[in-house]
Amino acid sequence: MNKVDRLLIIVFIAVTNVCLGQKAFSQKEIQIIPKPNEMVFSDGVFEFSNETEFVVSDDEQRGIASTLINKFEKASGLKFDVVSKAPKSNFVQLKVNDSFKKEAYELKVSKKSVVITAKGSAGFIYGLETMRQLLPVAIESEMVVANTIWEIPAIDIKDKPRFQWRGLMLDLSRHFFNKEYILKTIDRLAMHKMNVLHLHLVDDQGWRIEIKKYPKLTEVGAWRVDQEDKAWDIRAVNSPTDKGTYGGFLTQKELKEIVKYAQSKNVEIIPEIEMPAHVSSAIAAYPELSCFGSAIGAPSGGVWPITDIYCAGKESTFNFLENVLSEVMEIFPSQYIHIGGDEATKDHWKTCPDCQKRIQEEGLKDVNELQSYFIKRIEKFIILNNKKLIGWDEILEGGLAPEATVMSWRGTKGGIEAAEQGHDVIMTPESHCYFNFYQGPQNEEPLAFNGFLPLHKVYAFDPVVESMTRAEAKHVLGGQANLWSEYITSDALSEYMLFPRLAALSEVLWSTKDSRNWEDFSIRLGAMFKRYDALRINYAKSAYMITVSSIVNVDTKKVLLSLENEFPNPDIRYLIGEKEITENAIKYTNPIEVKGTTLFKASLFKDDKPVGKIFIDTIQFHKAVASKLTFKIPFNDSYKGDGALSLVNIIRGTKNFHDGQWQAWLKDDMEVVIDLKKEKEIQQVILGSLESQGSGIYFPTTVTVSISNDNINFIEVGKLTRAFAANGNDELKDFKIDFNKTKSRFLKVVATNLKKSPTGGGTWLFVDEIQVN
Repeated sequence: MNKVDRLLIIVFIAVTNVCLGQKAFSQKEIQIIPKPNEMVFSDGVFEFSNETEFVVSDDEQRGIASTLINKFEKASGLKFDVVSKAPKSNFVQLKVNDSFKKEAYELKVSKKSVVITAKGSAGFIYGLETMRQLLPVAIESEMVVANTIWEIPAIDIKDKPRFQWRGLMLDLSRHFFNKEYILKTIDRLAMHKMNVLHLHLVDDQGWRIEIKKYPKLTEVGAWRVDQEDKAWDIRAVNSPTDKGTYGGFLTQKELKEIVKYAQSKNVEIIPEIEMPAHVSSAIAAYPELSCFGSAIGAPSGGVWPITDIYCAGKESTFNFLENVLSEVMEIFPSQYIHIGGDEATKDHWKTCPDCQKRIQEEGLKDVNELQSYFIKRIEKFIILNNKKLIGWDEILEGGLAPEATVMSWRGTKGGIEAAEQGHDVIMTPESHCYFNFYQGPQNEEPLAFNGFLPLHKVYAFDPVVESMTRAEAKHVLGGQANLWSEYITSDALSEYMLFPRLAALSEVLWSTKDSRNWEDFSIRLGAMFKRYDALRINYAKSAYMITVSSIVNVDTKKVLLSLENEFPNPDIRYLIGEKEITENAIKYTNPIEVKGTTLFKASLFKDDKPVGKIFIDTIQFHKAVASKLTFKIPFNDSYKGDGALSLVNIIRGTKNFHDGQWQAWLKDDMEVVIDLKKEKEIQQVILGSLESQGSGIYFPTTVTVSISNDNINFIEVGKLTRAFAANGNDELKDFKIDFNKTKSRFLKVVATNLKKSPTGGGTWLFVDEIQVN
């Protein structure tokens, strides 16, 4: 038999199998997130029709099944009967097996039936969510989608989570999010097999939960003066007499509705009631809760250090907190109550007579042990109410409460320490779990916290630290993403920061460690993006973006550009010049040599089409490229840029001042001499700078240019002066100093640091490039 005959037989068998319903799927075609533990494939498919029946044994199962049944009716027009006894074929059945673990399930699909086996509701929910991802993306439509084949492959999936705590924290305090958005978020958590929603209900900037015994908490503490037009960390201090108009809160009725809905999706709502710090909103409502009873206004922006905290010496403080927690525990049936415990500056405790008296009476060593006393006392009350206490890792300071669970955010050190002491731990290090950090090139991203957490880094996270013993590892309950909302001002922006990073974390927390593979995940993510599109989730496409790095050859003064993307083996294509980038663009394989000023474009391609935002930049050559620099005062060790040539390497810095292109001076002026090697005709100097007042970075107040041919005697040729101005945005700016054409070998450029910020702190001066034209 020749090759042509064999090929014809293979094609004939494949076509026949499809015609007879024997279609076979491969593992690459099954694009489920998080990745199931085990998958075994069979030939054929299960096809849904109006005759398909759902088989359930009780009302709870009926309710769980109704979610998918309703989606089917909207997207396909198919209407399924729900019955209690399985027919001979063409049915979907929820089947109880008490030997399964709580969230485990088996999904067995044949040509005749679909059977989901689980111990109870959690397993059935996740089995149906997996089944949903086996269906066409059209299942997510709110309207009937014509010409769709409603079938799923014959497959046997056995699945269970790696960790019991798979969480997300939403900060409702810095910016308020209403009930409707929280309900949507619960749906999306269930879709990703996440099971904890931690609500940060209290912070300095807003009290978000109705407490009936203390109405001023929401009448006063839930509202702040509207300063949304200013940068978060430079907003003015509010007077206690100022009327707050920006904010909101959730009523107890709304919270109970949220809890009930979450329970139907196997999502546990964990309330966080901060103490002893991050409570300015409470003190604004009831000043007597602080050490000295001074009236304050609820802050509109950042507070640091946090000195307005609850008084640990007054019995009335603990009476207040116990009353608040009693109402909280009536609303939330959760096993845990989160009490914060972080970032308390205890200056007032050091001078407060009540706090000092408490330290003496309780035989405490210092204010750190007073915080430990505070937390332990609250824990006793929580335990008496059959709950468990969770706190941020600062609750370790002064001694950990006996049965407390630690949420480790300052890296994993606190989690390791708590596990060594036999305490349960939830790992949520900011390095891998703070979704308020930027996820793509900062110039192209919405305003966020100045940190960088790309998608692939989230996927690389593991809650269990390698140094842990087996016994310590057993104390790691799981992990959690945190979305702090200083810069998250809308539902759409919240979605943008959460997705797709939440998909990456869901696989980290659900799937086995050995099964995780970044290349495989990135392929499956493409299918999830289509579902996000259908669900109208405003997810970030930052992972598609191209990043550029450079190397300058000092001798030839040529630049080599390297292009990167988050995804493995990316199809990156580029163009030089004005033309639009299309499938005919040059495929990137090796660093690109650039010899002169160049308009440069690059994009990731998929199926011969550009995806994501196209990178566009002008590589601006100038007469000082790769020249020798001499600094009067060295740049700060924390911001060295790209080394000795950073200010003349052509590549510009971004709004992310951690991007490796910025050199910076703290309180000092920048004074640099540029050696052009020989006399050159020049008439302009451009100094690139960054301002991010919220981070203490300010534009220079003056820029002066002087010239010399002997590097001794300098003549000033140009000066630019700029008065300080409040600036609520992160901004890049070129300071241009023009002067009459002249010839010179040496240039001295001086940029004057503001030196003292409006709030009294030291200031940073950031410079990324000095262009000489």
